[in-house]
Amino acid sequence: METVQAALWLVILLVALALAFDFMNGFHDAANSIATVVSTGVLKPATAVLFAAFFNLVAIFVFHLGVAATVGKGIVEPGVVDTHLVFGALISAITWNILTWHYGIPSSSSHALIGGIVGAVLAKSGAGSLIGAGIWKTVLFIFVSPFLGFLFGSLMMVLVSRLVRRGAPSRVDPWFRRLQLVSAGAYSLGHGGNDAQKTIGIIWMLLIATGYAAAGEPMPPVWVVVTCYLAIALGTMFGGWRSIKTRRQKITKLRPVGGFCAETGGAITLFLATGLGIPVSTTHTISAAIVGVGSTQRAGPVRWVVAGNIVWAWIFTIPASAFAAAIAYWLSLQVY
Repeated sequence: METVQAALWLVILLVALALAFDFMNGFHDAANSIATVVSTGVLKPATAVLFAAFFNLVAIFVFHLGVAATVGKGIVEPGVVDTHLVFGALISAITWNILTWHYGIPSSSSHALIGGIVGAVLAKSGAGSLIGAGIWKTVLFIFVSPFLGFLFGSLMMVLVSRLVRRGAPSRVDPWFRRLQLVSAGAYSLGHGGNDAQKTIGIIWMLLIATGYAAAGEPMPPVWVVVTCYLAIALGTMFGGWRSIKTRRQKITKLRPVGGFCAETGGAITLFLATGLGIPVSTTHTISAAIVGVGSTQRAGPVRWVVAGNIVWAWIFTIPASAFAAAIAYWLSLQVY
């Protein structure tokens, strides 16, 4: 009886740890949703954070749980998952998020989690326990999602520029200040829909491994879905101001029309990826969309050195978090 109770408490603690990661994901990635709308002066930071958090939560009613299914069932063979593996993955992802938040690096919470899962699996049983299809489509979209963000952002900017080329900025900007509320809401919707589901997936993985959910069920428990969306929305409410400064001031300067195009391009990318059930980096997406917008403008050009430094942080995320997860997995074996 005591053993069963101890196992239950361990699962509860790991669920709480996963929700802490989810909260930190929202906190860490708040800049993804609000950097453009703040940089253009459409909303004040505090208002923008509440605005983004609201749409993070509303996403629960919009998207199916394809991303959660990919993370929960499509990356690791079910028989390999145990509490040590989940612990290693979560500790690694949380540690990476804290470090990158502290130094103001807009890295990917999503890839920190995926890297953590992969690292813990490799430490336990090797690459043969990974599901190739889930891993490869996630790795592929490390490159595809920023490419699409860049493409859609730049195409939107070219199209809109042609439509309003004869309009004076004093007449055009007020319209796009209003339209940017729509694009920012859409982007925050996509952010919540994709990112909250990654935590849903790892909790689902844990519950299946410990017998608290059936592997054959097509949906995770409702309480998991609701708490994960609430956690990411609350994290977004508290914001991530250090990362905002990097994208707002250092990559390129944006007017409301540019903010609208970047957010719309990013939202289209996230809606596509979430519809396909692919976990992607919202950081990759919005940063690439901002670069895409900036690359079409003569004034306020892209600062490519800053953008390049961010790319190096993205590349480093998965191997660094995988290495940290392997260590955390080994330490957990020594402790319990």
